[in-house]
Amino acid sequence: MSYQVLARKWRPRSFREMVGQTHVLKALINALDSQRLHHAYLFTGTRGVGKTTIARIIAKCLNCETGITSTPCGTCSVCCEIDEGRFVDLIEIDAASRTKVEDTRELLDNVQYAPSRGRFKVYLIDEVHMLSSHSFNALLKTLEEPPPYVKFILATTDPQKLPATILSRCLQFSLKNMTPERVVEHLSHVLGVENVPFEDDALWLLGRAADGSMRDAMSLTDQAIAFGEGKVMAADVRAMLGTLDHGQVYDVLHALINGDAKALLEAVRHLAEQGRTGMACFRKFSTCCTGWRLPRHCRKGSTTGTAIVTGCWPWPRPCLPKTCSSITRWA
Repeated sequence: MSYQVLARKWRPRSFREMVGQTHVLKALINALDSQRLHHAYLFTGTRGVGKTTIARIIAKCLNCETGITSTPCGTCSVCCEIDEGRFVDLIEIDAASRTKVEDTRELLDNVQYAPSRGRFKVYLIDEVHMLSSHSFNALLKTLEEPPPYVKFILATTDPQKLPATILSRCLQFSLKNMTPERVVEHLSHVLGVENVPFEDDALWLLGRAADGSMRDAMSLTDQAIAFGEGKVMAADVRAMLGTLDHGQVYDVLHALINGDAKALLEAVRHLAEQGRTGMACFRKFSTCCTGWRLPRHCRKGSTTGTAIVTGCWPWPRPCLPKTCSSITRWA
């Protein structure tokens, strides 16, 4: 059997398996349990936070052979077909490739027909903001008053591009970015089950690099496993991502503090040779300086330079007296 990437293998198949988004899940679960079903849902959020996944779980909740429920069985033929992407009454449409009004009219022509297998026909329109203005206009009437057996689920990363007439017809849910802590916790669980050795520092690097997207985190983890020959080690992940090493940050800041122009130019030249962009360097310097300042606010009177907040790092002890007064100004 061919290898299945982690992002697909670990895609949640029920609300219980979802990571985060509790504010969205609570509303959906309560609506399903009380049978208060809206005809159109809109999920917004950055890539890889669960918009399409939640839409597919809703399709299972509505069509599971055990009945409409917030906890589909996952074993009936309908649930299995949805998991495998071949359920005939779940129609997934990529709006980015079907932007024309003719495509929308073709979709609307099929809405009138009753579902073939399940209770509901579920139309999942991904990246809905890519539709043309004529397509939105053609969709309005059906979106407002669809047949009782039809549900629309819209997903977008850019809700600002949607007309107000579309927004007002949908139940809107905004999905949050994943925090690095939540990403690291999930990656730790996944790699433990997959029997892949890892270092905690490596997972923190991946969690920050994912930029709030769990799918990106899983994809980067796949890449890290391949890069590290079956292991996820901090040094390998740092080399793979091309992130700045703390030592390089120290070199630049030491030169600035000491007024050593020659050392500063040498450190900058070394960064440029490695292809570091100015913005990437600035972000790293900002993150490190924030990390060095945080302990002052978390533990008054600390002079050890030891970071006690997740994501912070200690300043090298030989430089501590000068850096305390020059940069961090710890008490």
